[in-house]
Amino acid sequence: MGHSHGDHTHHHHHHEVEPVEGSWLDAEDDRPSSVRRRNFLAGLGIAAGAAAVGSGKAEAHVPVNPWGGGDRWLAGDHHIHTQYSDDGLYPIEHQVRKAREFGCDWVVITDHGGPAHQKFSIDQVTPDVERARRAQRDVLVYQGLEWNIPSAEHATVFLPPGRHTVDILKAFELAYDSRIAGEGEPRALAALRFLEAQVLSGRTEIALMFANHPARRGLDSPHELRGWRDAAPGVAVGMEGAPGHQAAGIPKSAGGPGRARGYYDLTAPLADSWPGYPAESYRTHGGFDWMTAKVGGLWDAMLAEGRPWWITSNSDVHAVHEDTLVPGSQDYHQTGSRGAPVDTGVKQVPYSDFFPGQYGATVVGARSRSYVDIMRGLQSGKVFATHGRLIQGLELRVRTRDDLRGVTLGGRTFIRRGGDVEVTFEIDRPSGPNASGATPVLAKVDLISGPVTGPCADRDLFLAPETSVAKTFEVPRKGKIRFTHTFKGVERSFYLRLRGSDGKRLTSAGDPIIDEVANSDPWADLWFYANPVFVDVI
Repeated sequence: MGHSHGDHTHHHHHHEVEPVEGSWLDAEDDRPSSVRRRNFLAGLGIAAGAAAVGSGKAEAHVPVNPWGGGDRWLAGDHHIHTQYSDDGLYPIEHQVRKAREFGCDWVVITDHGGPAHQKFSIDQVTPDVERARRAQRDVLVYQGLEWNIPSAEHATVFLPPGRHTVDILKAFELAYDSRIAGEGEPRALAALRFLEAQVLSGRTEIALMFANHPARRGLDSPHELRGWRDAAPGVAVGMEGAPGHQAAGIPKSAGGPGRARGYYDLTAPLADSWPGYPAESYRTHGGFDWMTAKVGGLWDAMLAEGRPWWITSNSDVHAVHEDTLVPGSQDYHQTGSRGAPVDTGVKQVPYSDFFPGQYGATVVGARSRSYVDIMRGLQSGKVFATHGRLIQGLELRVRTRDDLRGVTLGGRTFIRRGGDVEVTFEIDRPSGPNASGATPVLAKVDLISGPVTGPCADRDLFLAPETSVAKTFEVPRKGKIRFTHTFKGVERSFYLRLRGSDGKRLTSAGDPIIDEVANSDPWADLWFYANPVFVDVI
């Protein structure tokens, strides 16, 4: 099994603390920049495969994300707040310990960007991340931030540990965070190109951006999402398919905050919301963002262009439901920290979050348990998002007569016109109860597909009218979950994706229902969504 960055043996004993492999204390990366550049461009070629669709060029038909690569599936969370956010609470080590307890293999610390964070917090976050890495060696801890995107919502931005990681984050935030540098759609595109330039120059091996809670306030227009992807296709790779703050929907009568899941009840639309979105876009659907949950909606519109765009699931954890801690008394704006939290012994009912892995998980297929390989898995879409541990594992294989091995999640394969495409998937049931104490039962899986029609002239298009549920599989209560479906006589390039549900709350068409404000128990409506596979007809 190849390791992309764990190959070097370390004999550095001149530090006061022995550095964790790949950490910023360790200046190990001595590969020539030409190799790094080649690796980066190869990674980009994967993501840029869309550009070659239908061009008939032979090189477009190297399968991407081949099936059976011996990947390890690693669960994590890329959206986490700490005492270094103006509305956060927990020390970094506390979050990482909880993440480990709830089965996370990796986490990204993403405190809010802004003047105090850029000036004071980053320098405090960095050593705390180091300490957490040493204390919890089973969890990979990335340093990142929640970027205030100029003229849009928020996004996770993160890098693997490296000599320049902290400098890049500081420079990025100073020049491109809207709370510091101001608004403007072109600034957001420049920011993403800046990150891409850091990779091309070899200052970091990889950098990723995921748009957070994209539909919550209607600020992320369809053309902005497309613009980010186009500006830096190796960096801007996806969005939260499901937001955090999932406990917010628990009704007050059940001891909950009585809000909307994901806080999707913020007086939207706002003056600066994109005017084309329907009312239903401002709510979650079965806990997932409308952009993801709507069949033939915005996510599908991007996929129908042949545009790789991946989804994740996150905690966005600030303060955990029924926790007894309250924030420390330090002045955040003067110090960049709220200080140590205080235990009141009283359950805080308004708190609306779950700890990382306690409810949602982003599960990534990676060649090894290393910082860069997990990011490569995210970058290539080898990812599924699940709530309440509805499923433990997913093995998807899509193959054709022209590609007998086939490809898996995030993959791209090909078929001669008129040929058949076989889709096989196996799902691992949960090995035990989730954090609510119940063992969820998967009731059905939908296979969704639609034609790839190429780039659209209208960059604000958010519908893919030809995308639909191709087949629904009823899952047996016991035994192995394994299904096969064949698309016969395929004439057009297309994509396919899977979603599944515990079947408790469905519309008559089998779709997720729109979550009711103040009355949506997250444990009573569980879904998983998997990232797509593209099939090019040649």
